[in-house]
Amino acid sequence: MAQSLANILVHLIFSTKHREPCIHDELCPHLNAYVVGILANHQSPSVATNSVKDHMHILFALSKNCSVAKIVEEVKTDSSRWMKSQGVRSFRWQNGYGAFSIGQSQVTVVKKYIARQEEHHRRLSFQEEFRRFLERYQVKYDERYVWD
Repeated sequence: MAQSLANILVHLIFSTKHREPCIHDELCPHLNAYVVGILANHQSPSVATNSVKDHMHILFALSKNCSVAKIVEEVKTDSSRWMKSQGVRSFRWQNGYGAFSIGQSQVTVVKKYIARQEEHHRRLSFQEEFRRFLERYQVKYDERYVWD
């Protein structure tokens, strides 16, 4: 085949260090836009991006030329630097992340889920939500090493 084609959709989830609620409401839309730009610069366009006080959800199309780990590194490093430039001097993301593949038929549902994060987290903590993702995607994990 002469051409390499891919449509790899990834639902990426990660939190602030120790789930500190340091993403202030007024910064959320700007942080989201900044992350969309980072993804575009790496040929991995955002489908949906949303942050709340202590974590972020991103649905993106992974570039056929990048690994998930490289995209996560770029997003977290650049957005952390940006948050510090906005006055959140002690800002840090957690070390780990969750990356879950989805099919094209799930895009609408996942986009709605990401858009409704604030409403969703009135009932459920980030940790409870993340555990549910790990269970739903049948990811084996050791609770001692999931959180930092």
